[in-house]
Amino acid sequence: MRPLQWLPGVLPVVVAVAVLAPGSAAATPSAGIEATTMVQSTLNGKDFVTRELTIAPGGTTGWHYHPGQVFGVIKQGTLTHYDGDCSVDGVYNAGDSISEGSGTGYVHEGRNEGPVPVVMWVLYIKPEGSPLAVDMPNPGCPFE
Repeated sequence: MRPLQWLPGVLPVVVAVAVLAPGSAAATPSAGIEATTMVQSTLNGKDFVTRELTIAPGGTTGWHYHPGQVFGVIKQGTLTHYDGDCSVDGVYNAGDSISEGSGTGYVHEGRNEGPVPVVMWVLYIKPEGSPLAVDMPNPGCPFE
């Protein structure tokens, strides 16, 4: 048998298993969220994006981090914010402001554990072309 002759037949199977198999490293998806971009512009290598986010009762942002700065205000409902150590690091009610750290060291999740939708206005200031958020796997919390 020639070296690596088996590779073309095995490689598609390996790729399919790696992509489709569930695992602990799978990102946790958001659920029950609607987002509308209100304004977006770029200046001096930074993107400025304002969005209105609505999180349905029982909805979640999923675990993620932001490559840039995030500032927001809760317009309606109550947002419960979890840190990567599974602790609640904030409960934000209508009228409250919120800011979030950036980078891989600040993995977090926002949840609507109340009976009414959470509506928030959010400003993202991020490096030009970078995503608003990067999905991450559950850090080991007993909830998604």
